[in-house]
Amino acid sequence: MDSKNYIKDAIKTEATNFEAMNERLMNDGTKRLLHAGIGISTEAGEVLDALKKHIFYGKELDKVNLAEELGDLFWYMAILADELGIEFESVMDRNITKLKARYGEKFSEEKAEKRDLDKEREILEGQKFN
Repeated sequence: MDSKNYIKDAIKTEATNFEAMNERLMNDGTKRLLHAGIGISTEAGEVLDALKKHIFYGKELDKVNLAEELGDLFWYMAILADELGIEFESVMDRNITKLKARYGEKFSEEKAEKRDLDKEREILEGQKFN
């Protein structure tokens, strides 16, 4: 396949209801969620870049920078949590409960592959949102 045909075929699957997207974005909550999501992705990329420089380029691991990026991640997660109307503690508690249901007291590859997704979803649905 050549690039022109690929592009032609690819854009057939593009979502194009931009009016509906714009209406959803008019909701300030959606804008905050998008801002948080983009920010989390960006900061996670910066963490990976720091690790790449250390692992592949032999640079000293910059723990100060990694801590700063972690702080930025927390900031964006705070925006996300606020918009969803949830507390960090509740998210942390549910996460540990889910992980204990998945692994018991210790990780194993077998348990990671044979997850009970219905049970995990049931645990997560106990989370209260605005």
